[in-house]
Amino acid sequence: MSIHTYVQENMPHYLQLLEESVNMDSPSRDKQLGDRMAGWFALQFQRLTGGVAELIPNKTYGDQVRCTLGNGEKQILIIGHYDTVWLEGEAARRPFAIRDEKAYGPGVYDMKAGVLQAMFAMRALVKLDRLPADKKIVLLLNSDEEIGSPTSRRLVEEEAARSVASFVLEPPTEPSGALKTWRKGSAHFTLAVSGISSHAGVDHQKGVSAIEELARQVQFLHALTDYEKGTTVNVGVIKGGIGSNVVADSAEAEIDVRFISMEEALRIEKVMSELTPVLAGTNISVTGGIRRPPMERTEETGKLFSLAQSISINELGMALEESGTGGVSDGNFAAACGVPTLDGLGVKGGYAHSPDEWIELGEISTRATLLARLIEEV
Repeated sequence: MSIHTYVQENMPHYLQLLEESVNMDSPSRDKQLGDRMAGWFALQFQRLTGGVAELIPNKTYGDQVRCTLGNGEKQILIIGHYDTVWLEGEAARRPFAIRDEKAYGPGVYDMKAGVLQAMFAMRALVKLDRLPADKKIVLLLNSDEEIGSPTSRRLVEEEAARSVASFVLEPPTEPSGALKTWRKGSAHFTLAVSGISSHAGVDHQKGVSAIEELARQVQFLHALTDYEKGTTVNVGVIKGGIGSNVVADSAEAEIDVRFISMEEALRIEKVMSELTPVLAGTNISVTGGIRRPPMERTEETGKLFSLAQSISINELGMALEESGTGGVSDGNFAAACGVPTLDGLGVKGGYAHSPDEWIELGEISTRATLLARLIEEV
């Protein structure tokens, strides 16, 4: 029996577990709900594959889950997350549902369906006696990806450093289903400006407006955007002042930066650290820095994609494209460790982080087969 056929025949079981998982709220910042979800996924992995699932204690967010299958010398890392952007009560308001060959519900697309898809791919390898003897598969599920992976980054990097390849269960590029071979990195900065306050009507000339200084800095920062280099700078939040009749003595901006290469990231970081005031009497300070390194497309990642493309065309009868994105994932951390990384191996669907998110049920077995065959061949 083929892997594809096996997964297709087990779709009722898959859908049963998918419904259970989607109907369990798992917001990033709720440790109690996160721990419940972590324990559930750990149990399902053990039941489905016979592998070992370890709960890694986390004081702040839900526990992390490290699932291991096989004991070969070549480690393959599969990266996913079980946290969602949805708060407690969302699953009760709009529970799992199937309509017109699509499944709906909070977190179904990002990324509970993808996590289960990977588990069923691994189950197929076990049940069909196709698990390579030289492989050790580590499925790492973290609890805080949606808020930047503050407590799970170290785990991702540690496991990536031990691996010959990493596969990320984020959704593919839509509508083509393309895998992601690169992602931009991200940085976040806070720019704080201080000025001199005064009465805007009586002593306007005695004041120096922090808001005016901030406005000039914003113009400079937005001018750093360079689409040819793939660099974008966005001042997304500004605040300052206490009233229209007061010359503002303070103002602040929150800044998002995206970049394709680490070289460009370091250049922008240097520019930010060297910002100087335009108006006499004002002072500025910059805090923050690089949050996620870029997932750069390397020659080895290109070879990994070529393997996926060959499997897709020759065995699954579908074309497979590659792409990149300005969004980030835990694949950024893995790739920065030097391990070839393919992202977008999750389910096809749409509307992530939206009440309308959905997945395409007809593609589950195909995407699961692709991942299983990559595990065999890499």
